[in-house]
Amino acid sequence: MGIFILTSSLYKFIIESFGLNELFFYFMFYSFCGWIIENLYSFFTKGVFKKEIFLKGPFKPMYGSAPVILLVLLSKTKNWFLIILLCFLVPSFVEYISGFLLEKLFNRKWWDYSDMPMQLHGYISLRFSVYWIFLSLLMLYIIHPLVRGLYLRISYLWTLLSPLVFIYFISDLLFTIISLRREKSNIF
Repeated sequence: MGIFILTSSLYKFIIESFGLNELFFYFMFYSFCGWIIENLYSFFTKGVFKKEIFLKGPFKPMYGSAPVILLVLLSKTKNWFLIILLCFLVPSFVEYISGFLLEKLFNRKWWDYSDMPMQLHGYISLRFSVYWIFLSLLMLYIIHPLVRGLYLRISYLWTLLSPLVFIYFISDLLFTIISLRREKSNIF
């Protein structure tokens, strides 16, 4: 019963603060930005723009999840210690869980920090967790106000397009999962 009340209260808070369609817009926007960031990082470090990613489309859900979680958790606080702490913990947690699940489900690592100092199981490292702080602060205080303005300007259009974007995203996710599961079963 307590979990239901907590879940229902959280759902009510999210709906009152943002709305699901708005959060979905942010998720897709930041997932696309993550795809760009990952490919630029790959280009500058390896000379290749198209880095192998989980989905076939231009999305990195990890980069969409962390900002949405941060926006929800930090929407009512001005406490800088809490803000910086969550900007460290949330993206690191999302990255760790993503890496862990991807490896367990598909027997494959899309990134590996094992050769870095202060890393945990190769999924996260202190160096990249510190980068997440700066990226998260940049997102919260510089990029997101612009993204929110964009959303407010195109919210009507987004309401019409979001079901199609959702279908495309879910189709990409399902296609990828089926392909990778098939690939995994051929290995054994």
